[in-house]
Amino acid sequence: MAAGFPYFHSDVSVESEAIRRCWGWLFVWGILLLVAGTAAVLFPVLGTVFAIELLGFLFLLAAGGHLVAAFQARGWGGVLITLLCGIMYLFSGIVLLERPLLGAAAFVLFLAMMFFAVGVARMTAAIVHRFTGWGWAALSGFVSILLAVMIWRGFPDTALWLIGTFVGIDLIFAGWSWIMLGLAARQLPTAPA
Repeated sequence: MAAGFPYFHSDVSVESEAIRRCWGWLFVWGILLLVAGTAAVLFPVLGTVFAIELLGFLFLLAAGGHLVAAFQARGWGGVLITLLCGIMYLFSGIVLLERPLLGAAAFVLFLAMMFFAVGVARMTAAIVHRFTGWGWAALSGFVSILLAVMIWRGFPDTALWLIGTFVGIDLIFAGWSWIMLGLAARQLPTAPA
C-alpha cells in the first residue's frame, strides 16, 4: 500500500512494528551522518595523510552505525543491505587507517570502486525488496554511483580536494536517507495487541 512517494509500506506487520520501534535511533543516526558529512565537506584539503585517516575514521563510524542499525531492526526488509554496507564501510576504514601513505591517487581509485559497489547494492536492494523508505535508499545509491563516475572522470587532478568532498556528500545523502526512514517509521501505526 502506498502512502505517498517515496514511502511504500510492506504488508508485513512484523516489519512495520520492528521499524516503528526504533524510529528514534534511525533518525538520530541520520543526524550523525549528516553532521559527519558536512564536516568532511568543510575540511577537504588538510593534507593527504590526514584526509585519508579522517576518512578511515568516518568509514569506521559509518560501519558501526550500519551494523547497529542492522541488529536493531531485525524484522525490517532492509537489514541485509544495511549489514552489507556496514561491512563495506568497516573494511574500507581499516584499510585506510593501516596504509595512509599508499597515496591519494590509489585511494581515489579505491573510493570510486567503493562508491560504485555501495551504490549498486543500495539501488538493487531498494528496487528488489521495496522495503519501507526504499525510494530514499535508491536515491542514496544513485548518488553513490554518480560520485564514482565523477571521481573516475576527474582523476588524478582532483585527488586532494575530492576525497573529503565526495565522502561528505555521500554521508549527507545517507544521513538524509536515514532521517526520512526514521520519520516515516515514526508514523507507522502500532500493531494491535
